[in-house]
Amino acid sequence: MQTLWNKGVEAAQAVEDFTVGRDREMDMRLAKYDVLGSKAHIAMLANVGLLPKDEEQLLQRELDNILGQIGRGEFVLEDIAEDIHSQVEICLTRALGDLGKKIHSGRSRNDQVLVDLKLYMRAELEAIREAVLKLFNQFQSLSEKHKDVILPGYTHGQIAMPSSFGMWFGAYAESLCDDMYMLGAAYKVVNQNPLGSAAGYGSSFPLDRTLTTRTLGFEDLNYNSIAAQMSRGKSERAFAAALGCLASTLNKFAADCCLYMSSNYRFISFPDSLTTGSSIMPHKKNPDVWEIMRGKTNIIASAETSIAQLSANLPHGYHRDFQLLKEILFPAIDTARECLAMCSYMLDNISVKETIVSGSNMYDDMFTVEEVNKKVLEGTPFRDAYREVGIAVKEGKFSYTGAKTVEGLHHTHQGSIGNLCTGQISQKMSRAARW
Repeated sequence: MQTLWNKGVEAAQAVEDFTVGRDREMDMRLAKYDVLGSKAHIAMLANVGLLPKDEEQLLQRELDNILGQIGRGEFVLEDIAEDIHSQVEICLTRALGDLGKKIHSGRSRNDQVLVDLKLYMRAELEAIREAVLKLFNQFQSLSEKHKDVILPGYTHGQIAMPSSFGMWFGAYAESLCDDMYMLGAAYKVVNQNPLGSAAGYGSSFPLDRTLTTRTLGFEDLNYNSIAAQMSRGKSERAFAAALGCLASTLNKFAADCCLYMSSNYRFISFPDSLTTGSSIMPHKKNPDVWEIMRGKTNIIASAETSIAQLSANLPHGYHRDFQLLKEILFPAIDTARECLAMCSYMLDNISVKETIVSGSNMYDDMFTVEEVNKKVLEGTPFRDAYREVGIAVKEGKFSYTGAKTVEGLHHTHQGSIGNLCTGQISQKMSRAARW
């Protein structure tokens, strides 16, 4: 195996296997970003006079060839290469001889992997933003479509007050706004350029870090070279925290769907093709998709804690422990994107029951507050009205005779079932997604 740091003494194979682990597998995700970082770096070296222009052109051409191989799925991490950085350098030296070795001037593998990771995380955050926006728009559309369909509201698992499918769907739309703010905060942390910090203490070369920042599209620099290295672990944790927030929204919706699909509720349904049956009970339509999503989102939520634990108690500077961060964060990213796509697919096929309260007194208890408020408006003190209705419920004499419709309930304040503020929520998401 070719290592950039080799000094002529080969590591024992057992040590090599243990320390490399799954890193080579994870590194393949970084191939594109390693090449883009290298292209920006050599352009800067040429601009400050550390690399002749003609040599830069040869290197840029060959890096573009490698980028094309990556895009076509032809790029491989060979057994002789330790990591993605050495593989790119191997390709360059094969094509250009010793010129390929000049690409590392003014860099360390520490800032090289940092810039790869930040470019990768930035791209993944942007992809997740688009998936969240798609899901948000679906929730908003369903909220408007079913805004007049009454749905029982629950607290402590008990029937509470009138809700609506419009309010239910709209709640998850607005919850995604909070998640988008978290994703945006992670994006701010990630979108800073560490290139040029080298091993954490800069370089004696006159590097132009502003130029690489602009070339790679970073918003700002990690100015202090030590601080740049300290962003390892912190960037991953910020991303994981945002994923955990998003996972909590998806988790709660999955739990709701499991409940609402059950035969005790039957508030929502999905085509048979999207549910599973039982090997013994022919009537079963199990919510396996939502149950798996509920489990997977809990796994996503655990990533932040794992990253925090892995990064704890380490003094500043690079430590090999950080290599393991990829094995925590990368699968969490994959799972989050998978859950977003599946939730979107399921929403495309959801059906709601529009006759939950009509023609039945089963859910009359959720209208007790309506009856109390009616008595208050007629002049009865609230405590007296509350007691009167409570006694009627206890004696089994309560029966709600008012309108069991959104319009008839006259909920008008912002955020109530009669005033969902769908437009305002859309404006909120528009602001939240503006990174």
